[in-house]
Amino acid sequence: MDTQEPMLVLEKVTKQYESPPEPTVVLKGVDLCIAPGEAIAVVGPSGCGKSTLLNLIGALDQPTSGSITFQGDDLLQYSPTETAEFRNKEIGFVLQRHHLLPQCSVLENVLVPSLVNPSSLQAHARAMKLLERVGLSDRADRRPSQLSGGERQRTAVVRALINEPSLLLADEPTGSLNEDLAEDLAALLLELNQEQGMALVLVTHSPRLAEKAGRVLELHDGILRPLE
Repeated sequence: MDTQEPMLVLEKVTKQYESPPEPTVVLKGVDLCIAPGEAIAVVGPSGCGKSTLLNLIGALDQPTSGSITFQGDDLLQYSPTETAEFRNKEIGFVLQRHHLLPQCSVLENVLVPSLVNPSSLQAHARAMKLLERVGLSDRADRRPSQLSGGERQRTAVVRALINEPSLLLADEPTGSLNEDLAEDLAALLLELNQEQGMALVLVTHSPRLAEKAGRVLELHDGILRPLE
């Protein structure tokens, strides 16, 4: 792991959901430091809480206890407006399902996160540059229904990068792709991790994909630890 100061830190983070007769405990005191530009893979069985962990890192949810800090700021003390601004500016999300707007073109889908950004005037040029980087510049005016599965996922990756996030969270991004497309997308994410200088946290069931990351962690029984 990089010796520079961590960008995001989770300390003793727990998460449980109220469900009779007893609460369902998902995370049990998770500690995690993410350095700028680092690539981390998180593996573990289905239902172990990997997506819950990503939601907490991305400020989509709050822990039951523990602390989460970003560049020294306590995320749990942010107002709803500050939390939304943090997500929009600092976090990029890539999910298993691309969630593209079917009525919008590829370019329009990519630009959606930039609409609330004061610097969005430069977003169009950045979008076209990124689409060219992932081989989609000639698809910018197409609708999602006119794209292949791999092209839709690449569009979702570009959308996640449009605001130049410092941290990209990818939740099973290759789960709906065949093996060849999954390999291509995994390679793209790791290349962009290096080129864009952003940190990457990747949740995956694929050992082949996980081993490409700089650090592999396993979530098991609510505990996050290095994969043995």
